Amino acid sequence: MSDQGIGTKVKDGMVRTLKGTGAIVDGAVDVVKDATVNALQDVSDVATGATSAIASAATGAFEAAHEVGTGLMRTAKGLVIGAVEAIGEVATVTVGTLSDIVRAALKGASSVGGDVTKTTAGVVEGAIVATRDVGVTLAEGAFAVGKSVITSTKELGGNLTKAAASTVSGAINGAQEIGGDALTAIRETARGLVRGAGEVGADVTEVTTGAITGAIDGAKAVGLSVEDAASAAATGALQAAENVGESAVKAVRDVAATGVGGVKHILKGQPGDD
Repeated sequence: MSDQGIGTKVKDGMVRTLKGTGAIVDGAVDVVKDATVNALQDVSDVATGATSAIASAATGAFEAAHEVGTGLMRTAKGLVIGAVEAIGEVATVTVGTLSDIVRAALKGASSVGGDVTKTTAGVVEGAIVATRDVGVTLAEGAFAVGKSVITSTKELGGNLTKAAASTVSGAINGAQEIGGDALTAIRETARGLVRGAGEVGADVTEVTTGAITGAIDGAKAVGLSVEDAASAAATGALQAAENVGESAVKAVRDVAATGVGGVKHILKGQPGDD
């Protein structure tokens, strides 16, 4: 099946799902998984073929959501879970696989002219939920996803602060759904975000502010301590910054010292980056 054929098949399936009365996430999982598995049946290089297929599937899925006018974030979540399950049927899902899927999903969202930051939380939530059934730990997945989001956002010209906030809040929701430790998800996602920022020259202050903001907002939504959530985000950011350089460390410390969203005394510990 051609990339165009994948996109059309997913779009048609998602339009039916979004207009129906069924669960959007489950519907997206089924539609994307079916299309992707079919596309990969005769592909010799699964990694390359999967990236192309998922980008096309993402374009089709987001076109459907925009056309129907509803379910964007739930579509994004189901898209990523379905893509992970599809690849898991023909190959081993690794941290690299998860990163590629996240980048492909965000590229697909951008290609239809939408605000990528609005879909980021759903993409990240789906990626974290997907770690439950593959050989990737929550911590590994969160770090990889954070790094992938910020590098993609920088490449696509998106808002770094909003993307970082959406990433951390999505990670919290994903961790909660699979019974994982939310503070670990926050810390490792923030670490990935700042590490990614350092690699692509993104503004560490913006990324750190966004990560802590997302931790606070996400914590409020699920009943976690906002102080503990903010501290976990700042700690992860600092761990990564110590690998990036002195200016990055100063940027993280300055954000933590100033406070975010009314939360003060954010940094409780300063463990080194591994």
